[in-house]
Amino acid sequence: MHFLTGVPRAPAAGRALGHLPRYPGSVLFVTGLNLVLARHLHPDTLQRLEQRQLRIEVADAGLAFDYTWRDGAFRALRGSVAEPDLVFRATAWDFYCLLQRVEDPDTLFFSRRLVIEGDTELGLMVKNTLDSIDMSVFQPRRVAADVLGGLRGRLPGPGFLKGRAAS
Repeated sequence: MHFLTGVPRAPAAGRALGHLPRYPGSVLFVTGLNLVLARHLHPDTLQRLEQRQLRIEVADAGLAFDYTWRDGAFRALRGSVAEPDLVFRATAWDFYCLLQRVEDPDTLFFSRRLVIEGDTELGLMVKNTLDSIDMSVFQPRRVAADVLGGLRGRLPGPGFLKGRAAS
């Protein structure tokens, strides 16, 4: 916990991740978005996100994820984007509270714990879209089902190893 606010902060090990290049982390981040979130977004929302450069910053961990929506999927952006169209910045704890619906984004915004920079209209659209999503899609069983469903057809079938000699 931070001694002034009583809000948990990212541990030192988590902050060390902020020194790594952004791209690999952004790839992992968009993989999660594509497996869990993308299928729950309205086509109009996805159309408005097309080619827009977005960034999520976890301030206390020094992490930033740069990504876009292009050709039907979230895609990690290589290198750092000088001025993304939209930036959401908060601590790891505040992002956790948002996901758990313990805190309201407007409350965090007006208390300056959630910073939204860039295209105001785009920021409101993203915030309202995330507010409207049924949070049950993030429950572990639902996430596992979505991930397995997303992997079906991409993995070899049960007969893949049949007839292969063990070495």
